[in-house]
Amino acid sequence: MAALSRAASCLTRRPQAQPSRLQAARAMASSLFGHVEPAPKDPILGVTEAFLADPSPDKVNVGVGAYRDDNGKPLVLDCVREAERRIAGNLNMSYLPMGGSIKTIEESLKLAYGEDSELIKDKRIAAVQALSGTGACRLFADFQKRFLPDSQIYIPTPTWSNHHNIWRDAQVPQKSFTYYHPESRGLDFSGLMNDIKNAPDGSFFLLHACAHNPTGVDPTEEQWREISHLFKVKKHFPFFDMAYQGFASGDPERDAKAIRIFLEDGHQIGCAQSYAKNMGLYGQRVGCLSILCEDEMQAVAVKSQLQQIARPMYSNPPVHGALVVSIILSDPELKSLWLKEVKGMADRIIGMRTALKENLEKLGSPLSWEHITNQIGMFCYSGMTPEQVDRLTNEFHIYMTRNGRISMAGVTTGNVEYLANAIHEVTKSK
Repeated sequence: MAALSRAASCLTRRPQAQPSRLQAARAMASSLFGHVEPAPKDPILGVTEAFLADPSPDKVNVGVGAYRDDNGKPLVLDCVREAERRIAGNLNMSYLPMGGSIKTIEESLKLAYGEDSELIKDKRIAAVQALSGTGACRLFADFQKRFLPDSQIYIPTPTWSNHHNIWRDAQVPQKSFTYYHPESRGLDFSGLMNDIKNAPDGSFFLLHACAHNPTGVDPTEEQWREISHLFKVKKHFPFFDMAYQGFASGDPERDAKAIRIFLEDGHQIGCAQSYAKNMGLYGQRVGCLSILCEDEMQAVAVKSQLQQIARPMYSNPPVHGALVVSIILSDPELKSLWLKEVKGMADRIIGMRTALKENLEKLGSPLSWEHITNQIGMFCYSGMTPEQVDRLTNEFHIYMTRNGRISMAGVTTGNVEYLANAIHEVTKSK
């Protein structure tokens, strides 16, 4: 009886002990992470969050750089659908090597360096599959920090905001160089050349190969040649971020012209490639990082180190998107279809630039909008102020980043007139 009494007593006490341990665990967790503040919202992705929360039927999202068709819907290319049909049930999903898909890398190098490039034949290029363009940039930044710890990176003003995050988190010091000319809505070529000239010899520069983000302003071919010559004189290293090859002009060869000029002039270069925009593989995270080396032996060493950097990050890259890319680019029929489809996307955006400019001119805008059609690629750097952008959002339910960058991919025949009217309304008294 006494034993039963003691057992009953224990049973009544045990529930009181458990909450005490739980409270202690919560207190410990609170003390460990209590100092962590919410991260600031990403300036680009935050636009979409605000857009989705807006119940207005008139709302328009021209903030995020993802292609939409003329109905405002995401587009899956026919060449991608066919590649996926061939993959389904026929190919395995085993791990890729640390360096990624050999076939994807081979095709990517031909796209960037040229189909018959002697550099590829001589095996002078160290290349690995990367997690789209962002991952390629980050791998290079970490490589730069590990093997050139005293170097820094010159980044254009302005640039894609994530560039700063990438080199910051790789702990590479950053400096800026002049790029955009606000008054002309074009390139500040003299300022750019002065900054290249004044940078210490052997500096690293981040260059947008085509369709500069966010401005849509690219140097002319002749200007690229002058830039390349000055880089040669100063012994600078150019790192190209090529996120829009084919998507800018509709011609992948034309969009790689800057890189080809630097190669003709004998530079060693780095290159980040992405298939998010030009194949619509946004969520597949397929890209390539390549570094042109002095010889094959150096390329082998550099590639081995890139793989070592990737190993603790993500071990090896995803396979599905790599299969899609390699199938499309290695099959002449599918590649031809892709070239047709990527030109179709580029042409639609170019057409929307013309339509937006013409609608603004019809409204009698006192401003010049020539820069809309002079710029190229997914984005139009409109020149609108943060306050004018706020008015677009608050009064017209139009969403974009506060620097005035318009994603032309979000402009359609159905909303271009509404967008032009709203822009005219907030800028006419400027």
